[in-house]
Amino acid sequence: MTTPSTKDRILDAAEIQFAEHGYDGTSLRTITQTAQVNLAAVHYHFGSKVQLFQALFERRVGPINDERLARLRTLQEECGERGPELEQVLEAFFAPVVAHVGACDEGLRRFVQLAGRINSTKGEHVEAVHDVFREVQERFFPVLEQLLPELGMPDLLWRLHFLIGSMCTVVSDTERLKLWSGGACDSTDPEQVLRQLVAFSAGGLRAAPVKKPVSQ
Repeated sequence: MTTPSTKDRILDAAEIQFAEHGYDGTSLRTITQTAQVNLAAVHYHFGSKVQLFQALFERRVGPINDERLARLRTLQEECGERGPELEQVLEAFFAPVVAHVGACDEGLRRFVQLAGRINSTKGEHVEAVHDVFREVQERFFPVLEQLLPELGMPDLLWRLHFLIGSMCTVVSDTERLKLWSGGACDSTDPEQVLRQLVAFSAGGLRAAPVKKPVSQ
C-alpha cells in the first residue's frame, strides 16, 4: 500500500476537519495535528488556510470539471453549426457528477458534506471555491444563453442556481427518495438520476420568463 504524501495527508486531514467543523470552526493547528505535520508544511505546500481550502476543492472537483469541459467540446465539434440541444448540454454538465452517485467512498462522502456547508456560509473561502468553477461557468454559460434567448439574465441565473441546488441534493442525499418512494425511485442508480435530473432541469430552464409585478 502506497504511503500518502505529506501534501495528501494535509488535504485528507483538512477535508475531515472542514467537513465536521466548517471553515471558520477549523484552525490550521487542528489540521496539522490530524495530519501529523508541522505548520511549516502547510505553508510550504499551500500558503494559507484559504489556499488550502481551495486546493481541497480543486483535488475533488478538478477532474469533474475537466470532464465537463471535454464533453462540451466534443458536443460542439460533433454538432457543428447547428449546435447542441439543451438536454445534451445539461448531460455534459451533470454526468461527471452523477457518476459518483451511490459511491461508498468515505472521502467522497466527507467532501459532499463539506460542499453542502458552502451553500449556507459566506467569506473568503466561498470566493476561492467560486474560482475553481470559473472556467466551467465561462464555457457553459454562453451556450445556455444562446439556447435560451427568451430568458433575461436574472431569470437564467435564478434557474441555474436552482439547477445546481438540485444536483447537490441528489448527490448528497441518496436514501431519502428511495425510502419515500418505497423503492420505486432508485436514487443510487446514476443512469436513472441523470435522466431525471436532465429532464427536470430542461423543463425548468424552458419555462416562460417570470413577469415583473405590476406597480400599484
